[in-house]
Amino acid sequence: MKPIYLTLRMPFEKLATGASRFWGNPDLPKGTEYPMYIDDEGDPYPYFFICQINLKQLAEFAPDNPLPHKGLLSFFAKIDHYLGYMAASYGISGYISSADDVKVLYFPETDTMEEVVLLDDEDNPTAPEEMEITFAHIVEPLSDEHELFAEPTHREWETWDEPFEDWSILLQIDSFEGKDFVLNFMDFGVLDFLISPEALKNQDFSDVRGIILST
Repeated sequence: MKPIYLTLRMPFEKLATGASRFWGNPDLPKGTEYPMYIDDEGDPYPYFFICQINLKQLAEFAPDNPLPHKGLLSFFAKIDHYLGYMAASYGISGYISSADDVKVLYFPETDTMEEVVLLDDEDNPTAPEEMEITFAHIVEPLSDEHELFAEPTHREWETWDEPFEDWSILLQIDSFEGKDFVLNFMDFGVLDFLISPEALKNQDFSDVRGIILST
């Protein structure tokens, strides 16, 4: 599968529910709780929302892509530390993570979704400002490497560690910054979400893993 780049820009107006977006707040089916994990202190803590992909929009751009052709695919991960929250644990590192370090959720329908906003102790939104996602097969040299189905160009060895040798990159997120955030993966590296061929074929996103690569 040829890599598909995510190109990001600030929208002119608030993005519609179910639209492809980076940062901001996730859209979840009504009544669905925000994804949480248990932190080092034994307390529930929210995963950081990275992006959501409108799969119908993606299919219109790339009809041969192996993801479902409708619904929403949403990506969360333990990346707080890489956004400057120094008290947070690293979570994902240069080794393939455990399954609970990332969370990828697939929602077949978007009709009953609503935006879920996380607030801090002063009732301020915690997420960076939302960015609109569009798709491209070609980008300018030195552009940010946000990609679906990326090639493992940042990997310095031939394959992933056992037993993940044949796993592929579902999504790659590059280090970058904006007016209200700085995302830095271990000296300007990338975060890769990895999935097995069987899971991708079966559209099963329950055992996606993460790894940070930095050269």
